[in-house]
Amino acid sequence: MGKILIKPEVCIGCHLCEIWCVVAHSRTKDILKAFLLEKPAAISRVIVEERLPVTFALQCRHCSEPDCVFACISGALYKDSASGRVIHDPEKCVGCYSCVLVCPYGGIIIDQENKKVTKCDLCEGFEKPYCVSHCPNGALVYADQEKGGV
Repeated sequence: MGKILIKPEVCIGCHLCEIWCVVAHSRTKDILKAFLLEKPAAISRVIVEERLPVTFALQCRHCSEPDCVFACISGALYKDSASGRVIHDPEKCVGCYSCVLVCPYGGIIIDQENKKVTKCDLCEGFEKPYCVSHCPNGALVYADQEKGGV
């Protein structure tokens, strides 16, 4: 499994990671349709923190021992032993937000419309996450642990 690494020294706070995350999780995968036509709109699973002088993107870290999984009362969050990813099942989520409270990285996002949570899924099904592919400065790097990264 790969991990997204953050290089805050080159992040300019452009929010393109958030935009492309929405596109990746949209039904059409089209930037205009994702923002102008799709209802409900997809939610970004990455949030840019702007605490000057440093800006950086926050998303799920897919921890080896995830506090969010242990805190989840409904079993909506679980660690996939095969891939190492922390997976979220929105059908099981009851919106208690326990996971939000315990995540030390701020990687769990509240879906205000559905009163549940969502999180980074590393753009499963794609070669690498959209936020990484579309970061203009290389502030996000996808390091594949199986191929010698991280």
